[in-house]
Amino acid sequence: MRFFAKKTVLVTGGSRGIGLAIALRLARDGANIAIAAKTSEPNAKLPGTIYTAAAEVEAAGGNALPIRMDLRNEDDIAAAVAQTVERFGGLDILINNAGAMWREPTLETTAKRFDLLNAINVRGPFLITQKSIPHLRRASNPHVLMIAPVPELRHISQTEFPAYLISKYSMSLFTLAFANEFRADGIAFNALWPRTAIWTSAGVAIRGKEGRRHARKASVMGDAAWHILAQDSRSFTGRFTLDDDVLRDAGVTDFSPYMEDGSDAARLRLSLPVTHGLSRE
Repeated sequence: MRFFAKKTVLVTGGSRGIGLAIALRLARDGANIAIAAKTSEPNAKLPGTIYTAAAEVEAAGGNALPIRMDLRNEDDIAAAVAQTVERFGGLDILINNAGAMWREPTLETTAKRFDLLNAINVRGPFLITQKSIPHLRRASNPHVLMIAPVPELRHISQTEFPAYLISKYSMSLFTLAFANEFRADGIAFNALWPRTAIWTSAGVAIRGKEGRRHARKASVMGDAAWHILAQDSRSFTGRFTLDDDVLRDAGVTDFSPYMEDGSDAARLRLSLPVTHGLSRE
């Protein structure tokens, strides 16, 4: 079923990793995908640019629009939304995927790093959502998907890197607040987060190659996003979901294809109860 054929999707940070995986999954349905990211020139440490991502989207069956956008720049954000709407005639889905990561303690966090986290993980998602709302209001089944964690106080009390966690939790709180504010418009706001680490080029840079045996492929997030975005936007909103819960609710029982190195490391964590999936409340 080509559920997203001709639907227009704007993905932030879509040049690689989770953002690209979501873009490619929707492209297989024939979606129009705007790849909005900062990377326009090749980087030896972090492969993938907006142009290579666009080529992959086209090869997967979608229509691509590469847009160089710095999420810290309001003019860039406004231009990205405008270019998407001008090229494809509207906007159906916004994926707030771009994010800055800093898994270091407070005493190792400079003011510059703190400001970067909040510019990209808080201010940027707010602004691009704000500028997308007028166009999403005209869509038939509009969705905004935040790549943000399930907010739990125990995570705050146990964290060793509060600056990063609080910035990501801001996206989680936006999910709830926006869902309420725009409920009457029928715009869905939901959050998706991986159960285990996702193996991406950025993950390699942070965790090293050893982390691979504990990680899943980014495609698990792409498939989970597909199922969330296929829901009725008026009834499925304000939810926090985990990737494998979503897929299990959708009937997936074998997660081995998502394991990066074929080990059982990720499978050991699949016995957790389904609490954040697609089941109706």
